[in-house]
Amino acid sequence: MMPRLRAIVTGASRGIGAAIVQDISSRGYESFGLSRSGTAVAGTGMVCDVSDEDQIKRVFASIVAGGPVDLLVNNAGAYMARRSAELTAKEYNAVMNLNATSMMIACREIYPSMQDNGGGLVINMGSFFDRLGVPGSVAYCASKAAVGAMTRCLAVEWAPHGIYIINVAPGYVETDLSSDYLANNKNRKWLNTRIPIGRPAHPNEVAKLVGQLVESGGALLTGQTIYMDGAHAINQ
Repeated sequence: MMPRLRAIVTGASRGIGAAIVQDISSRGYESFGLSRSGTAVAGTGMVCDVSDEDQIKRVFASIVAGGPVDLLVNNAGAYMARRSAELTAKEYNAVMNLNATSMMIACREIYPSMQDNGGGLVINMGSFFDRLGVPGSVAYCASKAAVGAMTRCLAVEWAPHGIYIINVAPGYVETDLSSDYLANNKNRKWLNTRIPIGRPAHPNEVAKLVGQLVESGGALLTGQTIYMDGAHAINQ
């Protein structure tokens, strides 16, 4: 009997994270969905605030104690709008900690399990904002650029161990993160004219791509950033 594949997804209680847990669970993974609330639409929900290093270490250790982890999806993150002239170091560091530093810690903590198990796949959730100049978004853009850089570095370092790292970078997605912005009819109409396909993405579309990457194994895509923004960023 083949051992059951096991996965950890952070930020799993809603939006993209919840959709990813549902997708990979349908592909046969024993899924552990981490969030501050601990709720999960599929798999096993676990409480973990990934902005707290000690919590990541403790929760990851408890999961790995039950068997090796084959897949880690670093999805937890947040957006904060603040004009750069008003941005405090505390606010900037909070965004960087949640969106980027927590990913580094999660990758570090899962590495021994994946190495001992002969390999694994890590999918980091970035953003197409990593290559844009967006007013009021310096902390968010910087954090997502850091995700891309981290993905490249870990891919080169860990490929010899069979551990592959991919950065999935969506554009606008219909989630709680963007609900207030998209609820404004003026914003929605403007955005739909800017996105060549005429609409934002749905969480299930992001989850489906993640699932396809999981099925592929990710070897030849390791280190890559895959943009899925409906050609928004290249629309002139």
